Amino acid sequence: MDVAEQIRSYYRAYETGDRAVVEQLLSNEFTFTSPLDDRIDRATYFAKCWPGNLQLRSFTLHQLVIDGQQALIRYEAEWDDGTSFENVEHFEFGRDQVTHIDVYFGSLPEDSGTGPS
Repeated sequence: MDVAEQIRSYYRAYETGDRAVVEQLLSNEFTFTSPLDDRIDRATYFAKCWPGNLQLRSFTLHQLVIDGQQALIRYEAEWDDGTSFENVEHFEFGRDQVTHIDVYFGSLPEDSGTGPS
């Protein structure tokens, strides 16, 4: 499976709740960084991030740019209640699996407790 297919499979798995697909795509050494997470490991990612798929309806990939074993994706995600948000994610690949994801988003959620008071 090429990089573009892996990325599309990753987002499709979030839409359908297919954790097994995501587990196959992420390497054992996988790490994840976001404004709320600093290089968390694979187990922490699944504990913290995976449950969010239960409220997600869909992903629309607006841009997918691949440069060798790296990719940038800009997408819009829609929640079950019809609201949506946009993010940019940077994927790194090694040996046919995702080794790291950086996610970039705008304002922190008001209830995150990490933003300015």
